[in-house]
Order: sequence, then C-alpha cells, then structure tokens
Amino acid sequence: MATKKVAKKTASTKQAKPTAGDAVDEQLARYRSMRDFSVTAEPSGKQKSTSAASLPFVIQKHAATRLHYDFRLGWNGVLKSWAVAKGPSYVVADKRLAVQVEDHPMEYGGFEGIIPRGQYGGGTVMVWDQGTWEPHVDVNEGLRKGSLKFALNGRKLHGNWTLVRMGGKAAQEAKPNWLLIKEHDEYERTPDDPAITEEMPDSAVTGRSLEQIAEASTHVWNSKETATEGQAWYRQRARDADAASGGTANVTAPSKKTPTFNNASLAKLPKEKLPDFIKPQLAQEATAPPSGDEWLHEIKLDGYRMQARKQGSRVQLFTRSGLDWTHRMKSVAEAIKTLDVQDAILDGEVVVLDEKGISSFANLQASFEKNEKHPVTFFLFDLLHLNGHNTRGLPLKERKRLLHTVLNNENDGLKLSEDIAGDGAKIFRSACELHAEGIISKKADAVYHSGRSTLWLKSKCVLEQEFVIGGWVDLSNGSRGVGSLLLGYYDDAGKLIYAGRTGTGFTQRTHKLLRDKLDAIETKSNPFAAIDAAGRKDAHWVKPQLVAQVRFATWTADNLVRQAAFQGLREDKPAKEVHREMGPPSAKHKSIAPAETKKDVQTLLEPAAETKTTTKSAKVVSIDSKRPKRAAEQQTKTTPSLRLTHPEKVVDPESGVTKRELMDYLWAVSEEMLPHIAGRPLSLVRCPEGSDHQCFYQKHVNHMLPAGVGSVMVADKKGGAPEPYITLDTAEALAGLAQMSVLEIHPWGSRNDNLEHPDRIIIDLDPDESLPWSTVCEAALEVRDVLKSAGVESFVKTTGGKGLHVLFPITPKHDFAFMKTWTHGLVQAMEQARPELYLTKMTKAARTGKIYLDYLRNERGATAVAPYSMRARSGLPVSMPLEWKELTSNTRPRYTVHDFEEWKPRLKKNPWRKVFELKQTLNAAALEHFAPKAKRS
Repeated sequence: MATKKVAKKTASTKQAKPTAGDAVDEQLARYRSMRDFSVTAEPSGKQKSTSAASLPFVIQKHAATRLHYDFRLGWNGVLKSWAVAKGPSYVVADKRLAVQVEDHPMEYGGFEGIIPRGQYGGGTVMVWDQGTWEPHVDVNEGLRKGSLKFALNGRKLHGNWTLVRMGGKAAQEAKPNWLLIKEHDEYERTPDDPAITEEMPDSAVTGRSLEQIAEASTHVWNSKETATEGQAWYRQRARDADAASGGTANVTAPSKKTPTFNNASLAKLPKEKLPDFIKPQLAQEATAPPSGDEWLHEIKLDGYRMQARKQGSRVQLFTRSGLDWTHRMKSVAEAIKTLDVQDAILDGEVVVLDEKGISSFANLQASFEKNEKHPVTFFLFDLLHLNGHNTRGLPLKERKRLLHTVLNNENDGLKLSEDIAGDGAKIFRSACELHAEGIISKKADAVYHSGRSTLWLKSKCVLEQEFVIGGWVDLSNGSRGVGSLLLGYYDDAGKLIYAGRTGTGFTQRTHKLLRDKLDAIETKSNPFAAIDAAGRKDAHWVKPQLVAQVRFATWTADNLVRQAAFQGLREDKPAKEVHREMGPPSAKHKSIAPAETKKDVQTLLEPAAETKTTTKSAKVVSIDSKRPKRAAEQQTKTTPSLRLTHPEKVVDPESGVTKRELMDYLWAVSEEMLPHIAGRPLSLVRCPEGSDHQCFYQKHVNHMLPAGVGSVMVADKKGGAPEPYITLDTAEALAGLAQMSVLEIHPWGSRNDNLEHPDRIIIDLDPDESLPWSTVCEAALEVRDVLKSAGVESFVKTTGGKGLHVLFPITPKHDFAFMKTWTHGLVQAMEQARPELYLTKMTKAARTGKIYLDYLRNERGATAVAPYSMRARSGLPVSMPLEWKELTSNTRPRYTVHDFEEWKPRLKKNPWRKVFELKQTLNAAALEHFAPKAKRS
C-alpha cells in the first residue's frame, strides 16, 4: 500500500518519535481499510451492508469558502455526508442546519490537511471528532423517509442524536436540508454551558489547530481524483513542518519535565501506548464487609468517579462512562498537570469535603449546578498506566505504593485515598458512626479488573428517618394507587418543610392502603411552607397527619432526599414531632465502644495498624449457574437506586408501563430470571421510542450500557477476530437495562466458560394463528414425550406470543453443529409422522393450519427469549414458565408486565427451578436415531 511506502521514507531512525503527519498517515490507512472496492462502489454503485458494530463516523472541521463542519456517517462503504455550518451542539433546543452533500469515499474520513485552492472544497481540513455510531432505526429506510436516529461514541460527541429532513420551502433547495438535533439524555447541556465547538476546537487526532494544519501542509487531497480507485492524497515532505507546528499526535505541548522512577517493578511492566480510556473497575455490593488480612478498606466517598488521563501537559478527566468532564473540573485538571510524570491514567473520586471532613454530595452538586464555591478534592486510589507502562497487572498494594510516589503532596487539590487494614466490620461501624457513606473493601493482591466483580466490595451505611406525608401523585397508568409521596418535616418554627418525593417501595397492598388513607384526608390547601414547581406538579394535597418511614441515600444541595424508598407508615409518632434528623444513620449495625467513637474522619482516612479479625467472611450477592438463595436469605429486594432518566416515559402505550415500572419489574423478577441469563452472551431488543415504534437488536458492548453490564469475547462463525458481547450477572445490571428501554432479553444456549457446547436445547412451537390453543398444547406434550424417550426431562414456557418453547437442559458435551443436526432430525421425524400438523421449513406460505417446529434456536449464536422476559409487543407480554399440567386449558394464557402484581405469586412456585439440578444426557438410541451421520464432539 502506498501509505506504507511513505511511512518508511519518513522515518529517519527506528527511534523517531511519531509526528502529526505520521498520525494522519495512520488515520488514512485505517479508513482506507474500511472500504472494499471489489464489492462497494464509491460514491455510487452496488452497495454492501456494513456491520453496525463497526460503523465509523467522523466530523471534519473545514475552512473552505466559509468555516463549517462536515458530519459524516459510514454506511454501505461510503461516508453519508452533511455540511453543518455552526457545527454540532449538545443543547437539545439547538436545531443545526445540515445540508446533505454527495457521498464521500471512506478513506476521506481519515484525511487532515490541505485541499488546493481552486479545487472542490479547497481549504484546510481537520479531523475534529471521530468514533463509531449506532443506528436506532433501519438506516436505509431512515434516509429515505428523512428521519434517522442514532447514537454517537466519539472523542467529543456522545449520546443520542437525530437527523430530520426538512419539508416546506427547504425541501425545494438544490441539496436536501436536514436538521441535526441532540436528543435528551445524560450528555445534553444547557444553553449556559460552553459550546463543545468552542471548548474543544482542535484536532481529535493530532491536537493541532486549523492554523497549525495549514502551516504544516503535511497532507494534500486532490478532489479531482476522489472518485478514482487510486490514492487521492499524498504527503508533502518538502513542506512537512510538523516540528515547527508543534503538532505531535494526540498531544498538545510536551511536558518540560522528564521524571524518572527508581522503581524496579516499573521497568519490568509491559509497555503500551497510552490508552484513550479504560473501563473502570466497579464494586459489588456486599451484605456485610469482609474480614481478613487479604483485604484493604477505604472510606466510600460520595462524589463523582473520575479517570484522569495525562499526556504531556494535556489533561483529560473522564466520568465512569467515558464522558469528558475536563471543562467542568478545571481546578482538578490543573492539579493533575503538576504531577511529575510524562503520561499516566489515574483512578479516583472527585468530592467536596464538609467541615467535618466528610464528602458531601450536596455541596458537590451545588458547586456544579448553582456555581457555589466549594473546594473540590480529587481522591486518587489507583494507578492504571504510567510513562508508557501498563500497571494494571500489578497487585493493588503495589499500584498504591507506586501511586504514592506519583502524587505531589504539596497540592491541596489531590489526595491519596489511604487504605485501612484491619477488621472490616469494625471499620465499617466506625465509618457509619461518623456519617460516612460506607466503605469499599479491595483484595490487596488483585490486579485491576474492568467491570463489576467481587474483588471490590462496597458496604453502604443507610440513612433512614420519618417524614410527614403532605401529598401524593397518581400512578401514570391511571390505576388507583400512589405514584409518589410528597415528603416533609417540621422546623423549629413549626413550618412543614418540603423534603422531596419517594416513588419506590410500594406493593399492591400498600397502594390500596395508602390511597384509602390519603383519600380520607385530601384537602385543597398546600400544607408546605414552600415548594417548587417540580414538587407541585400533579400533586394532590393532604392534611399533614400521616408519617412515613423512608430510606434514602443522602440529602441533595436543595435539601431534598436522594434515592428515597418508602418503608411503611409509622403510627407511633405524631406528625408534629417529625424533624430532620442529623444524627447517625439508622442502619442496624452493632454500636462500637465509646472509646472508639472518639476517632474522627481524618483517623479513618489514614492508614491504621492491622487488627485481629474475628468476623466471618462477607456473603456477597452473586449469580452463578445455580439458583440463588431466596429473597429472605438475600439482601433486601427493594428496587435499587439506579440512575434513570425520564422515569415517567411510557415504554408501552397499550398498558401505560413506564421506564420506572419496567425497572421495578426487572428488579422484582431478577432472582428467578438471572440464573437463566447470567454468565451467557446476550442479545437485547431495544425500543427507544416504545413498543409501538421500531426496535433493534444489540449484542455488542458499547459505552451506553448501564453499570454492571460486562463483556465476553466471542469469535464469529467464520473464525474472525473476537468481539465483545454483552453479558451480566447482577440484579442491578438487569434492572439497569430499563434505562436503555430494553424490552426483550435473549440468552445464548451456552455459557461464557464453554461457548461452543450448549447446555440447554429449545424446540420452538410457532403455530398458525388459526389453530386452537389446545392443539398447540397437545403438540408440546408430544415433544415432551419424544424427549422423554430420548432420556431427557423437559420444561415448557409461553413465548409471550402465540407459541410455546420446550426446553431441556443437557450436559455440555456436544457442540452446536451436532445439536442442531440432532434437533433437526427430531422435528423431521415428527413432521413425517404427522405432516398434516407439523412443518419444519420456515416458509410462511406453507404454514396455514400447521405448527412450525423451529429447531434453529440451537445453532451457534442463536438465542431464545429468556424466562420472565417481557416481549417488545403491544401490552408487554411476558414469556412465562408453566407446569406441564397447565397445558389443559382451551384458552391461551397471557401474562404482562402491567399485571405483575396479579401473577407475582407464581415466582414462589417457579416450575423451572429443577432446570439447574438436572445432569442429563441423550441416550445412545436417540443419538443414533436422530443424528446417525452427525459428528459428535
């Protein structure tokens, strides 16, 4: 390739440092590799669909006749392109005009340099942003109809966006006019926030400005050669002024300091290029803190988890999801700049400390949202990269020692999060007594492991107190009950102070009980001394007579409870005696001795002497292949305090189910659903606009997934490079899928630790709608009998549609190819015996009056909807496990998310629990009968 030849010529020595020009060469080569001239014409001709997992996007800042931004989406081998005059905006109200221009060759997406004057697009071109994009709709249909919804995962742009083609006079223009609009999500900004184009004006590849790119003139693109299959660009060595322009790939000005570390372990560590971002390690919640010398404990800080990336004098601060917050924490960035290292990635928590030395989320929130002046401190607790070396393979205690040498103790903005050795239970009690949020316990000898695991455990102190009920809000679906309660407490002057809402913790019984009591004391008068518009919205007022017990995380900057959950009514305390409690949390932990209470927070933040441990090891809630313990044996099943934007958004118009109700449902069924999906690759059906709009499958990991969702590397069927597939194993991760409007969950038939050998096989009975339900039931029973003769016990469930799934667990000794052949033989035998009823081919035209016996669920990569999963259909029906004796009714059963309280008792007698107890194999006769020629493995 021409690019490689150029690269050889430009390298003066093997040790030559990469220049900005080298970085552009690399970019051009990468984008060129994304096209295949043998199958894709550029910009026109036959097209080939591109995998959604690898769709590139690029935004080029282009100083031509006038400055503008070229927004380009890779699709079918070309770059679909729009010229956006003002550039993209994170403000939802900004509808940026985007004029659609001709498709550009894929290779052009990597170009940064000069287009000669007089040629089309003559001027300076910068790669302002780049990354991948994820369509939320059918792309070809969206382009045709003029509505394209998608997510961006770039260096600068993230989250959900929409391109909408304009009508009216705009539709009469020579080139189609569209609008580029930011959608509501966690990445949106307010009009008062800095514009992303002004905040980050320079190249995402080389860090250069337009002026530096123009001065260097390293690369030239000849527009007249764009449509040819040759190379339209060349590198101009005579004017290659990289050094003069100060353009070094991904770096601004290099650090003047050249520190050295006299640490033998650093020299032995593997070398690596400074990563752009490392997915953080997360803690699993524990029912009790662990004990033992192998654990180190840290005070749990209530702030923002942050990853600092230092490259020379350039510093970036990323949230746990990879969002760049450097502009929001400039003082922290400046403090990181002072560290005597060339490059590093540091993990920690940004907090505001109160007068007692406790991290205050309320003050931190006020700093960001109200511009209050509170000193911000970055507590560092891990070191992930240092001066070209990967430190993540070191034990935690070694990484901490290395981190200690990196920190500049003279900088008040940076502090080491010291570890505390000793009895975890004792340290936890001390932390709670001092009103800290809790502790984080970490395995001292463990390497850094991205994602949630039991190597880190969190033990949280609980805040809980009584509140006066001053009103309520109705359920969004119109049912009689309580959507949320309006809470308050009395101050010293006898005024009822508004303290926020609680919208979780209700059961079907408490919905009725509360409404009966609230209806009896409803009044037209607002009982609160003051309440904002958000608090008053849709409120019904009541006389302040009832007292509720509420558990919550903390107080916000507005003096409102955060993540509050209703625990019950208190009849033992008059409403007038309810005041804001500032004392210790009410979590039921054994009190420590008076002498121990004299310790202050500073003592806990410093290393402590090791103490003899006496408590038992912690019991961590985790999911494996075995059924988890019952709710009574587990930690509380109260709906988790997970982040949820727009919780009242309706995800199913027919039933009125909201995102909050979907999260509540997933949490409630997690104990029974998780064993069927944990530790397996998953495909998710996402419906961002609800069940009545277009949905799409997602099986690969991206930055939009909720906390706790992990990945497993899976090679494709053709033996290609492994890709990260979605997997999860916690109730929090499962419930968190509601944030993404996930309406179906489909697991593989094999587990992550043995991907090629299935441990459960499914026969899918898909009947013609004209068939009575009794016929479908008889067919399922016949499948059961055939399987019984093969030596295996089977189980049945509804699909959430019109059919049934018959499943049998099996010892994973045969590969997918064999089991697909075997099940094909089984259904063919049934079809031959009763051709008037059964069909084994997918042809829909031949299905009239028949049942399609689908065996294709048993090939590698195929999935089937999980037990208790909702379906992305009107009404949100549920795939429900059944007892075989239930297949006697003439009426097809229907279970929905909305009706969960009615069928919730079924969870207690789950007929599929035996699935995990059976260790069974097919008998020899069945193996030979249904797959006589198949190769067994």
